[in-house]
Amino acid sequence: MTIASYLRVVRASAWYDLVVTAGFATPWTYALVQDALSSLGRDWGLGVLPELDPVQTLYANLMGSVVVVWAVLRLVRPLVLYGLLDGVARVLFTAWQGYALAQGAPRFLWLFLTVEAVFGVLQLAPWWRRGTGLREALVR
Repeated sequence: MTIASYLRVVRASAWYDLVVTAGFATPWTYALVQDALSSLGRDWGLGVLPELDPVQTLYANLMGSVVVVWAVLRLVRPLVLYGLLDGVARVLFTAWQGYALAQGAPRFLWLFLTVEAVFGVLQLAPWWRRGTGLREALVR
């Protein structure tokens, strides 16, 4: 994978993050997202989210705000380093989503876990191969 194609993956993952998490960034939009996800889960038989409470909303807003800012950074200034760090973050997100699923979270979470895992592999796999130029790009 060339550095240019790697940075396209970094940008694509940033667009995904921006689109998927923007609704989590405010209490008002999160209420709409929570309702939509619960309706989808109910209609497809995949489970529903618990009723909204202030702490759940706070954590959703914190996550949404941070991920939106992180996504904008990767869109405005995509760097190889950001792809590596985002890949690591996606491994963590995938692990915590897997843990939540094992604890009985709604099964629609599998959709998000799958995308996290795919972008994580796409952003980390090139680091395991020699000759991609990514390591050299870190020092530029």
